[in-house]
Amino acid sequence: MPLKRTRLPKPATADASTALAALAVLVGGALTACSPDSDESLYGGDYAAHEPLRVVGYPSRGSLEVVQKTVWRLADGDAEALAALAAEKGDAAEPTARNWVKAFGAAAKGEVTADFYDEGSTRQVVVLYFATSGQVKEIEARVGEDDAWAVTMNEPDPSEASAKPTWVPPKPGGTGSRSSTR
Repeated sequence: MPLKRTRLPKPATADASTALAALAVLVGGALTACSPDSDESLYGGDYAAHEPLRVVGYPSRGSLEVVQKTVWRLADGDAEALAALAAEKGDAAEPTARNWVKAFGAAAKGEVTADFYDEGSTRQVVVLYFATSGQVKEIEARVGEDDAWAVTMNEPDPSEASAKPTWVPPKPGGTGSRSSTR
């Protein structure tokens, strides 16, 4: 008996192509989120590799993240990565970052408390207390030019960069962490 030929339906190429493209995007997104180069993975690695930051006051999510990264870059001695967190990308960021690393890098490897002042929607004054050295550093976290949180770095003079702020209390939380003007 001769074989009967049956015609198979023609595949819907546009629908199949769209489905394959969507699948490729989903798989690529999942792999990127799990890759060692993703922001989430880098943050987790940094978090595991450093002393936890102690927090006083009321940080916003953005101010807390940029201050935590600032302390990590200080502890790592990475002036280049610290300068990348600068709100202004001018000439002062790199020398300021080098000054901060030199002045506070060793102390940032130990216990650090960040005391957050003001309400933190677009700008927040933060005082860093370095427990091992007794040093104190005032920084300002703010929304930068690209709408991402950044740190003001305009202290290219080493003595200015390492100067203890005159208004801060001796211990974190001493003024209620509400305003630097109180």
